[in-house]
Amino acid sequence: MNRRGFGFIAPESPGPDVLVRAWNLGGAMQGDRVSVRVARGSRGWEGEVIEVLERGTNFVSGVLRIAGKHAWIEPDDERIQRPIALSQAPAIKANSADRVIARITRYPRSPGEMPQGDIVEVLDVNRPIEFELGKILLCEGVRQEFTQQVLAQARQLPQKLSAGDKRRREDLRGIELVTIDPADARDHDDAVWAERLENGGYRAVIAIADVSHYVQPGSALDQEALARGCTIYLPDRAIPMLPPELSTNLASLVPKRDRLALALEVEIAPEGAVLSHRLIRAVIRSRARLHYQGVARALGFTNRAEAQPAADARKPLLRTLFDLSELLRKRRIKRGALMFDLPEARVKLDPATGEPVDIERSRVDPGVARAYNLVEELMLLANEVVALDLAGRGVAAIYRVHPHPDERLIENFVSIAGMLGYKLDSDSVRKPKKLARFLLKVADSPHAGNLEYLLLRAMQQASYDTTNTGHFALAAEHYLHFTSPIRRYPDLAIHRIVSALARGKLADLKQIQPALKVQAEQSSRLERRAMKVEREVVDLYRALLMRDKIGESFDATVVGIAEHGIYCSLDAPFVDVLCRFSCLGEERYERDALGLKAVGVRSGKVFALGDRLRVRIVESVIARRQVLALPQKSPTCDRRARSRREQRANETQDSDRERREKASKKPRAGKIRPRTEADNGR
Repeated sequence: MNRRGFGFIAPESPGPDVLVRAWNLGGAMQGDRVSVRVARGSRGWEGEVIEVLERGTNFVSGVLRIAGKHAWIEPDDERIQRPIALSQAPAIKANSADRVIARITRYPRSPGEMPQGDIVEVLDVNRPIEFELGKILLCEGVRQEFTQQVLAQARQLPQKLSAGDKRRREDLRGIELVTIDPADARDHDDAVWAERLENGGYRAVIAIADVSHYVQPGSALDQEALARGCTIYLPDRAIPMLPPELSTNLASLVPKRDRLALALEVEIAPEGAVLSHRLIRAVIRSRARLHYQGVARALGFTNRAEAQPAADARKPLLRTLFDLSELLRKRRIKRGALMFDLPEARVKLDPATGEPVDIERSRVDPGVARAYNLVEELMLLANEVVALDLAGRGVAAIYRVHPHPDERLIENFVSIAGMLGYKLDSDSVRKPKKLARFLLKVADSPHAGNLEYLLLRAMQQASYDTTNTGHFALAAEHYLHFTSPIRRYPDLAIHRIVSALARGKLADLKQIQPALKVQAEQSSRLERRAMKVEREVVDLYRALLMRDKIGESFDATVVGIAEHGIYCSLDAPFVDVLCRFSCLGEERYERDALGLKAVGVRSGKVFALGDRLRVRIVESVIARRQVLALPQKSPTCDRRARSRREQRANETQDSDRERREKASKKPRAGKIRPRTEADNGR
C-alpha cells in the first residue's frame, strides 16, 4: 500500500507489478494475498481486487483515541489507510493518547469500511527501545516467552546422558572434533574434524547435535518449535526456537561433555568429489570450543583478531580443515555456485543502557571471513550429501529449493549491466555457471557491490518444499537443511528421517509426506517473518543511532534510485539514508526507466548508482525506521525537518502532560515485561 491510498500487487507468477487504485482495493490491506483482475491501463497494468485470499496484517500499533463512547486507534503505519475502530470496550486498561497494540478482529469488506480490533497491549513510551521492539514483535505475532507446559517438559529432560541414551550408537569420542562459532555464541550444534589421506584426498566427520532424540513428534516441545519455525536473532537477544535447557545444554556440543549426535562421515577425492559417505547415530565429545577470530589468527590469516590458545594448539587440524574447505569451495565455483559477498549489519550496544553505539559491516576483517568460509563449506557439503542420500532412497524429505530468477527482473539486470559497461546476454544469466563467471569477472570493479545487490533482487526467495526442484544459487540438484536443528525446524524434521533410516525404521517414513508438506509451508512463512523482524529491528537501531547525529556529515555511496529520492549507504556507520528530491529545492528530478540515475530537469544535475557523495543528516524518524539526509545544503528541507521535529516535540509534551495527569488518578497497566532467562541470547 502507498500512503496516498493506492497499492501495488506483486504477482506470484513472473510478471510486472499491478497498480490498484483506491476504489478498486475491495477492502484489501497492506500485506494481503489477493486475487486480482488485470487490464492494460494508461500507465501499465492496473487491477481490481476480486478476493482477499489471506490477510497479511493481524496486529497494528498506534495511538488510542477516545471521544465519548467511541474509541479508535490511529495506526503508526501510514500504509494502513483507515483508523482501527475498537469493537468493544478495551479489556486492558488504557487511556486516550496511550500507545497500544491492537489485534484486528474484523477486516474491511469495501474501500470505505473501517477495520475493527481489540487492544492486546499498552506500551511504555518511557523506554524507547523496548517500546519500539515491543511494537515490532507484537505486530508480527512473535512471542518471546515459552508456555508453562513447554518449560515444564524442558525441565523434565535429564541433565546428562544415561547408558540407555548411548545404546546402539557408534562411539566417535576418540575423534578430535571441535566446534567453531562466533565468540559470543550461546549454542553449538555442529562439530568438525578432517584428516588427509595417502591418495591426496580427505576423510571428514561433520557431527550435528541430535535434537530429535529429545524433541518427540507431537510433544509440547515439538509443537512450540513448529509454531516458532526458527530462532530470531536480534542485536540484544535471541528469541530461540527451543528452550535453553536444550539449546544451550543437552543439544549444545559443549567441550569435554558426552553428547548425542547425527554424524556424516565422508571420503573426498583429491579433486573434491564425494567418493563415499555414512550417516551415523553417534556419541561424541567435542575437544574444544573455538571461535572464528582465534581460528583466523592461528592460521595466519590476520594479525588483528584476538588469539585463542585452544586454536593455536590445533593448527595442523585447522590447516587440514581449511585446505579441504578451499577444495570444496573451488569445486562449487567451478560448477556455477553464485558467490555473493554482501555485508550484513553488526550492531554494537552499550552494555549498560542497551543503546546502539555503532553499526559496522560484518566480516570487515578478510582473514576472519576466511575462517567463516571454512565452516560454511563443510556445512554446505553435509546438507548436499544428506539431500543426495534421501533423494537416492526415494524417501520423503523437506528440501531447500531456490527457483530460477524472475525473467522480467533478469532482463532488467542485463540492461543495467549493459548501461554500466558490462556485456552480458540474457541466456548467460539463466545459467548459474555463466552467471557465476560474470560475478567473478566484475568482483574487483567499482560497481561490484551494486551489481551483486541488483542480481540478488532479481533472484526469487529460497523456501522449503517436499518437491525437490533444485537450488539455483548453489547450482545444486539436491539440497536441504540438516546442520542446524537447534534453530531451524526443517533441520529437526530431517534429523528424524535420518535417525529412522539409521535404525532401519523405514515403515515409519511411509506416511509422513502430508505432515512434511505442512511443516515446509509453515517453516517458509515463519522464516520470512523472522527475516522481516530482524531487518526491521536493525533499521530501528540505525534510526536510534543517528538521532544524535543530526547536522553531521558522512561519506556515502548511492545504492538506489527511487521516484521520490536517492538511497545512500554511509561508509561508517553502516546506515542507509534517504535523500528526498522534494528537499533539493525547486528542481524536479526524473528517474530513468532502469533506476540507474536521476536527472534534474532544468539543471541537468545527475545522481547515479555508485556515485560517491558527502551527505548531511537532517532527520531520524524512529517510527518509520528511516534516516533522512541531504547531499548538499538545502535550507528549504532544513526548515521542513525542523518544523516537523518541533511539531512532534510539542505533541509529545502535550501527550506526556495528559498521561501524567491521568496517571496520578488511575494506575497504569500493560508494560513490557523485563527480560528473563527465556530471552536466550545467541
